[in-house]
Amino acid sequence: MSPRRRPTLRDIALSLDLSVNTVSRALADKDAVSPETRERVKEEAERLGYVPNTMARSLVLRNAMTLGLVITNPSNPFYARLISAIEERGRERGYSLMLMVTEDSAENERRAAEELMRWGVDGVLAIPVQHGAEHWSRLRKSGTPVVLLNRHLPELDADVVGVDYYAGARAATEHALDGGATELYLVEEDLDISPVSERIRGFRETLAARGIAAPDDAVVRVDPGAAPEPEGVPVSGPFDPGAAYAVGAELARRAGPGAVVLAGNDYHALGLYRAFSERGLRVGTDIGVVGHGDHPFSAYLDPALTTVRLPAPDVGRAGVDRLLERVTAGSEESDPIRTLLAPELVVRASARPLPGGGQ
Repeated sequence: MSPRRRPTLRDIALSLDLSVNTVSRALADKDAVSPETRERVKEEAERLGYVPNTMARSLVLRNAMTLGLVITNPSNPFYARLISAIEERGRERGYSLMLMVTEDSAENERRAAEELMRWGVDGVLAIPVQHGAEHWSRLRKSGTPVVLLNRHLPELDADVVGVDYYAGARAATEHALDGGATELYLVEEDLDISPVSERIRGFRETLAARGIAAPDDAVVRVDPGAAPEPEGVPVSGPFDPGAAYAVGAELARRAGPGAVVLAGNDYHALGLYRAFSERGLRVGTDIGVVGHGDHPFSAYLDPALTTVRLPAPDVGRAGVDRLLERVTAGSEESDPIRTLLAPELVVRASARPLPGGGQ
């Protein structure tokens, strides 16, 4: 059976013995159409199941009313909240959203940029892979504004809206030190991306400001592609506690009384909890843990996880607003603007002053 043909403005016009122009004006609530005719047209459009062809309209207006969003990995809860906020803000401003996922692949990102260029979206929000910027430069040269989210590309002269990860790491480190931590470790993904490098910088510079010399192995890197599976625990993706669980076993042997481990995300903290527990260490009593992200499960761990809350919805809304400023400005663009929003340290029970600490 052949698919049912999509109703058109001409179908409505023929059904009501009106001109296509009259039908179009009635549906757009324009002048020169009587209220009675406008009502008849809308009722017939609903009866026939007429839906405006957005692509055809965009060709006429030269405005797609669509924003592109390129993200790296949808399994990241931060990005899930970010997508929701971007879609909501875009909808408020009359824009639809076209989502592309790269899985942190430079080749996938290049294809996504080219696809968005072909579709003629009005602007693009992108969380870049951070390996090359040529495709983003081509997109911008085609007249499509690009705003980077959460990560920056030094070689791309573009706006950035993200989180101040440096400030978040400083707050977490200072909290641990103020609680009497005698040893500090930072567990981070082994990825060359700005959020990771900024957290490491915040961690090391906070220790230096307190006159503490941190050994090189105080920063423990976790391979995001190698997550060993503890017995009975399935591994499902990059944002998984498995890899941190593996390094947690080593940290349990190294860490002395009063040690605190800072985790680059709450999933790493979850893996550390299990690794420490299996080796007889009680989180919040024998060893401290501080997370990053404040994911929904964090408050329900035992003990509840002290973590850095990230303003994902605020980043999403600010990113859309900034992008639409660029869309409206056209060729009259100002210099790039970098906007970093402050995270919030949420203090719970996992890193209280420890008995072995200095307080």
